[in-house]
Amino acid sequence: MTDQTACAGTDRPTWPALFAGFRGKCPNCGEGKLLHSYLKVNDCCANCGEEFSHHRADDGPAYLTILFVGHLMAPLLLVVFETWRPSPMTLFSVFALGCVALSLYLLPRLKGSVVAYQWARRMHGFDSSI
Repeated sequence: MTDQTACAGTDRPTWPALFAGFRGKCPNCGEGKLLHSYLKVNDCCANCGEEFSHHRADDGPAYLTILFVGHLMAPLLLVVFETWRPSPMTLFSVFALGCVALSLYLLPRLKGSVVAYQWARRMHGFDSSI
């Protein structure tokens, strides 16, 4: 058996890990908290002991948040403007508040997903065989 075959057989499931990370749960057991405070990643899972201190989320969650919020709100802004023609101040107020609220909602969830993806793909020290 080659090393590639051995690694392929031990792949961690990506989608369940992403869903657990989005919920802010440990990608390994799905129970322990992944984040504390707002965006701080726990050093390890309190439930299963999985180590998270070596994650490298960096700016990825912020870029993904901007990407998602921009692609959701820009078409919605156009539809609202073309359909109802609200005053500019009303349009600005509603969409500024919407963008801020959606960004604050998505940012920790996307950070959890990025850390969970790194765990599932054994990136940045999540490979226990090394």
